[in-house]
Amino acid sequence: MQSTIKLFGRRIKEIRKKNNITQEKLAEMLCLDNQTISRIETGNFFTSYENLERMSKILNVEIKDFFDFEHLKDKEDLKKDLIKEVEKMDTNALQKTKKFIKEFI
Repeated sequence: MQSTIKLFGRRIKEIRKKNNITQEKLAEMLCLDNQTISRIETGNFFTSYENLERMSKILNVEIKDFFDFEHLKDKEDLKKDLIKEVEKMDTNALQKTKKFIKEFI
């Protein structure tokens, strides 16, 4: 299971790369050193709210987008999430879901 701070770092990196901005350039724009950006992206450091606000403007995203990392979860986390949802379903919903999964895979 990946920690939230690691997922946050991966998400920052993903958004930064989509914007074609290097770590060095982002660090310069935020008045931080390159090592700080690297530490954030590897999940070894979390940044201040002020830096999050500035980063969101530079990367043209809302702050909440930095925490949208459902797609970055590993297989075990996804399985756990799926099991939680399946346990909430009634029999009819389970049957439909099973049929959908069989057709999908």
